[in-house]
Amino acid sequence: MSRPWVPLEIRVTHVMKVEQIMKALSKVFLFSVLSVVNLYVSADDFSIGEITVPRGERVSGFIIVPEGMDEGSTIPVTVVHGANDGPVLALIAGIHGYEYPPITALQAMRTQVDPAALSGTIILVHIANMPAFLGRTIYYSPGDGKNLNRMFPGDPDGSISQRIAHILTTEVIDQANYLIDLHGGDGNEALRPYVYMPVTGNAVFDSKIEGLAVAFGLDHIVMDKGPQHASGLSLFTDQTALERGIPAITTETGKSGSNAPYWVGMAERGIWNVLRHLDMIDEDEVVNTGITWLSDYKVIKSPRSGIFRAVTKDGYSVAEDAVLGVLVDFFGDELLTIRAPFAGVVNYVISTPPVNEGEPVAMISKVVER
Repeated sequence: MSRPWVPLEIRVTHVMKVEQIMKALSKVFLFSVLSVVNLYVSADDFSIGEITVPRGERVSGFIIVPEGMDEGSTIPVTVVHGANDGPVLALIAGIHGYEYPPITALQAMRTQVDPAALSGTIILVHIANMPAFLGRTIYYSPGDGKNLNRMFPGDPDGSISQRIAHILTTEVIDQANYLIDLHGGDGNEALRPYVYMPVTGNAVFDSKIEGLAVAFGLDHIVMDKGPQHASGLSLFTDQTALERGIPAITTETGKSGSNAPYWVGMAERGIWNVLRHLDMIDEDEVVNTGITWLSDYKVIKSPRSGIFRAVTKDGYSVAEDAVLGVLVDFFGDELLTIRAPFAGVVNYVISTPPVNEGEPVAMISKVVER
């Protein structure tokens, strides 16, 4: 892979000044001047990887994922370090490489956020999983066959997905005060947009999480009432933040790998309103009304490999035992009918034919009153 490029626009100016000073001043005096400048710049810097950002500036560059047991990778990031004090918000896109709308949304946000008017710092992880993005793969990395969103907090000595998770944990999550894991309906998922809102049982902490979820602006919010792991590992991006006391949500804006402006705009609007909610920009938060609250969700998995023919659609309300789809073999003969385990809303359903044993075919949630 090529060496990372870190476009530090402000450093160009510094270099020009140094060249002018060198022509007029002695080496001793030049050293003194540079030392003072460095002390001034570093006093309020924000650093991630090898990228250093002075207050009131925006810098883009790459975090390096070193080679290990397999090939290394890079993670493109932008840090917008506001001129004013405030929280650190981590926005992570591309955990799954085929989920494009959040990736495109963060590219737009990169130039739209004015660091001079920002209170706090935004870490924009443009593409967390570069191997899956370039490989155009759903769920799994082509490098090691692993799902990055099951690898946290990662392992610096593991395979590429584990090393990416480790870098994201130590360089991004550990520096954040709030986190949004931005997803977009993978290439095989017909999905009705929603937010996963973790519920931990700590009222003060949960109110901060709910604030993020409501501010993002989607009208379907799935309450996730417990850790999704039992082995001691956090596994998921948002769970990794929660275990560190960082309020976090996961958003889903998009379907079936589409990068249409409609889905991109949905992610952008959600992020902007979270910035308002956190008082990072001087604008009034847009009130989110008409939320459908969902709970007790269940991911229905295929008991066998084959071809899934969906009958239902994303966003449909279904009764208990309603037919979600039919699983057929590779000759087209029916193997079994897959039905809804309870009445609820179809959050997503698989929209492409192939399905492996143990992989999702649909997700359903119960509608609840609050």
